[in-house]
Amino acid sequence: MSDGCTHDCSTCGKSCGERKADFDFSAKLNAASRVGSVVAVASGKGGVGKSFVTTMLAVAAMREGKKVGILDADITGPSIPKAFGLAGGTFKSDDGIEPSMSNGGIKVISLNMLVNDPSDPVVWRGPVIAGLVKQFWTDVHWGELDVMFVDMPPGTGDVPLTVFQSLPVDGVVVVSSPQELVEMIVSKSVKMAGMMKKKVVGLVENMSYIKCPDCGKTIEPFGASKVDELARKFGIPATLRLPIDPAFAASIDAGAAELMEIPEFEDFASKVLA
Repeated sequence: MSDGCTHDCSTCGKSCGERKADFDFSAKLNAASRVGSVVAVASGKGGVGKSFVTTMLAVAAMREGKKVGILDADITGPSIPKAFGLAGGTFKSDDGIEPSMSNGGIKVISLNMLVNDPSDPVVWRGPVIAGLVKQFWTDVHWGELDVMFVDMPPGTGDVPLTVFQSLPVDGVVVVSSPQELVEMIVSKSVKMAGMMKKKVVGLVENMSYIKCPDCGKTIEPFGASKVDELARKFGIPATLRLPIDPAFAASIDAGAAELMEIPEFEDFASKVLA
């Protein structure tokens, strides 16, 4: 025990034998903002379409009439602005940093909006990246949001840990693909969420199948779907299978995410946000 100890562990970040409470890492939301719920979109590995799922969940929520925001926490590989055709647009007001807004009214903050050249690499150490993610929560004027989606970087490192500890995450959507190591990858994300006492509310199997444009036959190039089996194993209530569809990539590249019609997302988003 250090000299001058107040015996109030909630105000102390030191580790000692007398500690009776966990340190509170939670960050305070921007004073001029209110966020109803926070949903983190996570993956155990990169390249599975996590940002695409984040984007389309936000679009589905927006179509339900909700006020929606996206916090792009994938600092070293931000891709959310491109999906909405956004470039720059942020500025400082009396209430904080003002996020950009899509044509449909979705508020977005991403590192790509704060740099002169989005193609420049982000060569930062983990604590600096994690600090910026917290600033996106504390310093950005989000206004009134019904739901915020957080696009997380892959893995279980500094940034996912920061998001889970610092933001009031209400649910986690895990994104994966139907490849051989899928169970191990999903397991890592689910177990991390459990360690952080966060509930996994949805599982998306991206690139699950291809539908032949000529005969309509469904082909599973990576093998049979495992999404229902994994959902049962981990007790995940909502699932979604997405096909390999070149039209998806073309729309995202064109910044036309809000014009895409993917009916499966409407039902999935409703379950995730229930």
